[in-house]
Amino acid sequence: MNRYSVLIVGGGPCGLMLAVELGRRNISVLLIDEKPSTAFNPQANATQARTMEHFRRLGFADQVRALGLPADYPTDIAYFTRYAGYELARFSLPSSGAARSQIQTLTGSWSAAELPHRVSQKWVEKVLYEHALACKSNAICFSHRLLSFEQYPDGVTATIEDLETGATFTVSADYLVGADGARSLVRQSLGYYYVGEAGAVREFMGGRMHAMYIRVPDFYSVSGHAPAWMNVTYNRDRRAFMAAVDGKGEFAFHTQLRADEDETALSDADALDMFQAAMGARIGVEILSRGTWRAGFTLVVEHLQSGHIFLGGDAAHLFTPTGGLGYNTAIEDAVNLGWKLAAVIRGSAPHSLLASYEQERRPAAVRNTNYARQFAESLGANIAPAELEDDSPAGAEARARASEYFNQHARKEFNIPGITFGCRYDGSPIIVADGNPPPDQANVYIPTSCPGGRAPHLWLGEDHSLYDEFGFEWTLLRLGPKPPPATEIKQVFADCGLELKVLDIPGETARDLYETDLALIRPDQVVAFRGREIRDPRALAARVSGHVQPETDLMPVQD
Repeated sequence: MNRYSVLIVGGGPCGLMLAVELGRRNISVLLIDEKPSTAFNPQANATQARTMEHFRRLGFADQVRALGLPADYPTDIAYFTRYAGYELARFSLPSSGAARSQIQTLTGSWSAAELPHRVSQKWVEKVLYEHALACKSNAICFSHRLLSFEQYPDGVTATIEDLETGATFTVSADYLVGADGARSLVRQSLGYYYVGEAGAVREFMGGRMHAMYIRVPDFYSVSGHAPAWMNVTYNRDRRAFMAAVDGKGEFAFHTQLRADEDETALSDADALDMFQAAMGARIGVEILSRGTWRAGFTLVVEHLQSGHIFLGGDAAHLFTPTGGLGYNTAIEDAVNLGWKLAAVIRGSAPHSLLASYEQERRPAAVRNTNYARQFAESLGANIAPAELEDDSPAGAEARARASEYFNQHARKEFNIPGITFGCRYDGSPIIVADGNPPPDQANVYIPTSCPGGRAPHLWLGEDHSLYDEFGFEWTLLRLGPKPPPATEIKQVFADCGLELKVLDIPGETARDLYETDLALIRPDQVVAFRGREIRDPRALAARVSGHVQPETDLMPVQD
């Protein structure tokens, strides 16, 4: 084929997730990526609960949860002077096996269909690739590079090179999505720039970092400490963090380079010496891969759209990886853009709907990058005292202070339901706003049906989530014992070419949770409208699908 509805440049999490979202809606997609396959290096290591809920919506959350660390492996975050030195603090979290059984007992901030999962991005990408490839409308082409593109009033044309044969060819598409990373050719060709902080320098997590994917089979026996998913060192010599990859002996190790360490001149022996210093004991290490990167970014591109062209993932925002927010924000980009592109391509929504992608996702990216910066400052600006590792009363006192600090820090960085679930699209033209949303807090999430945020979650039975009952597209919840009829709104949606599932949840539990009789849920599980009645179903459908701008007569009736 040389004509597609959507051309996606970039086969990382954002691009592959978008291909799944579009492919499940039978939208023709060509995805290209320069790499010969999905990622080899571990890269991101934390899949947040909201991302897992989206994987559940698409039917492969259990497949992802089965990957990575063994089911009984603790997902603790532990802080050490050195890995074989003193343990300073530990924040204990459930293993993936325990998460399955615990999730249905949690309420309040952690009322969710899924808990987080600690799994390396390289395995998540394989799952996303598998499901993107399974969609008959998708063409997934690795070892292909975008050379150039041109935008026209009705779409784009692009010149692509097959890196295996050297052949070039031209394709046309209605839309182009640049999910092609920090050095995005799509972004650069548009002339768009990142805005924010690019050069933060800290004692740790600010500046040049060296990453190693390593195999250390004797790590646990030599360290002498209980296993943890995330292992952080804190000393005056070699600051580092290291995520367990397989729970057996593979790790993703990252250390801050000192001013006198030249990344262009580092040998394997130099890299091994850095790990040995963080370890605090000699141990056998095999380097699987290594490279240098920079921490200290809090960047969001100035625009996410130019006509028929969009940016997502690292092409749209760059994080310092504290809090594990970059990859998860990229997944949400794809989810948000996917249903909107499909609606426009199908003709059930106007092109103007797509403006809401930037209006919703750019503020979300600014929010999340700023949270990541706060965590990086808390972790990296704290300088270890000289006596920390001394076997002396002064050393013991210094370690006690460090223990108190990192126990508090860990809870702030890794117990983040507010960040995970609390992202809101207040001010979006396709949200019918009402009331006052709860405050945005990293460590507290208050479930609310206030339009613009994630739909409140509820268990309907054993391993049976309310989310499992939502339609793949739109859902209208009729809540409580006597909700108003929905015949007219369902017909209006059908007339507009919008798929709407009407879901009745009798009883008072759901009605009390949502504090309303009717709640309209978007395809991305965001509340678009709530009220005791729908005064004008046609106007509501037009509003949430982007046909009209906000009107005061759509304000819902509430108690």
